[in-house]
Amino acid sequence: MLEVLKNLWETSGIATMTWQQAVMIAVSFLLLYLAIKKQFEPLLLLPIAFGMLLTNLPWPGGGIFHPEWFDGEINWAALGGAYHDAAGNHIDPGLFDFLYIGVKMDIFPCLIFMAVGAMTDFGPLISRPSSFFMGAGAQFGISAAFLLACIFGFDPQGAASIGIIGGADGPTAIYLTSKLAPELLGGIAIAAYSYMALIPMIQPPIMKLFTTKKMRQVKMEQSRPVSKAEKICFPIIVTVVCVLILPSVAPLLGCLMLGNLFRESGVTDRLSDTAQNAMCNIVTIMLGTSVGATAVGARFLKLETLMIIGIGLLAFAFATVGGLLIGDLMYVLSKGKINPLIGAAGVSAVPMAARVASKVGQKENPSNFLLMHAMGPNVAGVIGSAVAAGILLTLFG
Repeated sequence: MLEVLKNLWETSGIATMTWQQAVMIAVSFLLLYLAIKKQFEPLLLLPIAFGMLLTNLPWPGGGIFHPEWFDGEINWAALGGAYHDAAGNHIDPGLFDFLYIGVKMDIFPCLIFMAVGAMTDFGPLISRPSSFFMGAGAQFGISAAFLLACIFGFDPQGAASIGIIGGADGPTAIYLTSKLAPELLGGIAIAAYSYMALIPMIQPPIMKLFTTKKMRQVKMEQSRPVSKAEKICFPIIVTVVCVLILPSVAPLLGCLMLGNLFRESGVTDRLSDTAQNAMCNIVTIMLGTSVGATAVGARFLKLETLMIIGIGLLAFAFATVGGLLIGDLMYVLSKGKINPLIGAAGVSAVPMAARVASKVGQKENPSNFLLMHAMGPNVAGVIGSAVAAGILLTLFG
């Protein structure tokens, strides 16, 4: 009987659990709490947290995910079952090894962008082209984070991957990191999505620091109506111009604009509905859980992960500051007709950043409704972060 109990203990997950796994399981519990109780971006944070939980539970036969198979080229032989460890033991591929192929091959991030395009109205951006400048200003966070990462000793590929956190765009961060520095994906993805969820806490203090009460009270005039023809032509023109100039941006930007064309063409309602709902939900589950699975304790609990999280927070702050500074300039040039708060929406967290800008403005002036005005810079930020990722990929890929 004692021998049976001893054997049962030795083969249990508890006996083989490392301290790194225990810490990561505790972190997954915290993220699950934030997703469920605090409702911080739950559609993404919950699957990420549960993927983190599953990958850090001790598994027989080698685990549910093997990040080392994806550090460079995909190890197709290992995924086919032809893999043995140093001791000669056969290692079976796990569920997340197969799901992660969609991340590594850029399938999931591009499909998420297609869904975002189908859900987004580009009208506010078309009606006020100056919003492009605010969206561009918010990309200052990417430059600042890149320089900080280089100062802290990351190589150019790692620094570029960390820098893209400043774009406040989870799929773009995953897309770029999976190509340039896949070993950093766990920390970067969790930092990007966690800070996106915390935008309502991060941005308001910065907004108040870089604007005056008078600026925040500005009521903006309604934008001009945008014709159907303009909305149809916009995604086509943006795709042609951007891809001709920067071919590496084609997968992300092309999917974003295709999704928007589904929405605006008026002849593909079924495709638009599928992209916005069924496809988006399915891909979100697979993307979130497989990205969470990359946070394997032995790899994740390193000094560089803490540095990524810290630089990521600064990246969000710098992105907000960059957008606000352009907003302040637009306020001056327009002689007080543009509320600079909408510049903070230049980060590409759609539509959360726009809602935060509107909420802050409404606190200062209850009759102020900035949401649709803020959507212009917000959408410009999505395009800007995709273009920035293309530039970084061209330079360091």
